[in-house]
Amino acid sequence: MRLAVAGGTGVVGKFVVEAGQAAGHDVVALSRGTGVDVRTGDGLAEALREVAVIIDTTNAGSTSRDKATAFFTEVTRNLHTVGAGVGVAHLVVLSIVGLERVPGYGYYEAKLAHEKAALAGPLPTTIVRATQFHEFPAQILRRTRHGPFAVMPRSRVQPVAARSVAQVLLEAAVSEAPAPGPEQEPGQERVPEREYGACIEVAGPERADLVSMARAVVRHRGERVWVIPVRVPGRAGRAMRSGGQLPTLGVRVVGPSFSEWIEGADLDAVV
Repeated sequence: MRLAVAGGTGVVGKFVVEAGQAAGHDVVALSRGTGVDVRTGDGLAEALREVAVIIDTTNAGSTSRDKATAFFTEVTRNLHTVGAGVGVAHLVVLSIVGLERVPGYGYYEAKLAHEKAALAGPLPTTIVRATQFHEFPAQILRRTRHGPFAVMPRSRVQPVAARSVAQVLLEAAVSEAPAPGPEQEPGQERVPEREYGACIEVAGPERADLVSMARAVVRHRGERVWVIPVRVPGRAGRAMRSGGQLPTLGVRVVGPSFSEWIEGADLDAVV
């Protein structure tokens, strides 16, 4: 099967490309590095020729609600429109567990808009929601470190390896596409109800908190860095601290645990 991975050089996308190729699929990475701009559409039609399924692992690169919403909706519109035009049969979109349970967080509001746009488009769509990645604390440490200090938000999580999420995305891509929604009258706006697409939730096997995970990263690297816990303000911060990002019943649990993962991880390669 010919697959296209939007964001195919990112944290999850690169693992989807690797897993797809290892399984014998013809995989195309869609990124500016490969000559495709999924936001503007430059090079997209040519890259999607003979592609059966698109897997969207793109990241907005901003936590601003407005900027991230604009990015995700523009990318999704292009993937649907161009994909449908060249015969793509299925769109699989990576999203986040607990979006509705963390009110007031701009990036999560943008991801909800991303899901809505994906489910409203012409291609049958599967949403794969994942918890925070094992790689997440190392990413935050890189952004917040100042000399021997780094800050880390207090948050209860049930982290999952990005490589494991990539495998679930690939499985969703090669599975039968969900049934489309009901026919609409000409000119009538389609209501993107979730039952018209498929939604899969995935998490790792153990609960933890970001601060302890970050400190484990520091110990594993042998660094002298003081990780300072911070409370995210407002409703979003309260929801993060009280477990709003944790999965609920029905989530698919996949390994490895964070402690198992970190023993073999190349933390310097985390992007």
